[in-house]
Amino acid sequence: MSRRDELDALSSKELHDRAVKRAEKHLDVKFLWNLMKLVPAAEAAAGNKDEADYDVYQWSSQVADTFRDDDGKLSDALRPVYLDYLEQHPDA
Repeated sequence: MSRRDELDALSSKELHDRAVKRAEKHLDVKFLWNLMKLVPAAEAAAGNKDEADYDVYQWSSQVADTFRDDDGKLSDALRPVYLDYLEQHPDA
């Protein structure tokens, strides 16, 4: 089984947790910054338009959404980002 297949078998929440934990441990500010920039679009894709609008105007909300454990919709929308990141960093 390939690394991608192993990662793909995980839930979006597990991918989020692994990616964010790895980024925090290694102080990967670039990944966290890029993830934070994607949050409003991911919120909109998850059907949370009001939350997406709020995130655009409140950077603190974007930061919180980057690190928080959500109901799954946000993590599902960001799943490809987590998969790519974890595939590039097998130590996660």
